Amino acid sequence: MSGPLVIRGSVSVPEAELVWRFSRSSGPGGQHVNTSDSQVELRFDLATTEALPPVWKERALERLAGRLTAEGVLIVKASEHRSQWRNREAAAARLTAILAQATAPPPKTRRPTKIPRGINERRLRVKKQRGQTKRGRSGGGWD
Repeated sequence: MSGPLVIRGSVSVPEAELVWRFSRSSGPGGQHVNTSDSQVELRFDLATTEALPPVWKERALERLAGRLTAEGVLIVKASEHRSQWRNREAAAARLTAILAQATAPPPKTRRPTKIPRGINERRLRVKKQRGQTKRGRSGGGWD
């Protein structure tokens, strides 16, 4: 992993703002499982970053409030692969996806539409015809 992480468009997080930690991963491994630090923990200080525009930063802090530490640090862990390099790539991809989703603009509000009068009148006319058809089926006159 080298270079900045591109969030969306021209906005990216520089490598200097990312803190990597490595530890032994749990689960199955190979012969070197007890000696290699393959689990990756990626930390990004969202509260003090200058890489994101202020509006995006505010939006991300609000949406990710439950995931952040008390200091405003976002932590992403990856240990699904046996190699540290692939876990680094997975953690970086996960961080960019989380930040892209958290900084996305809110969806447009839906404007309720009115039902056209012609559609409503046609529905009532068909309903009345159907009622007359059923009324005509009731007994009488067949004796």
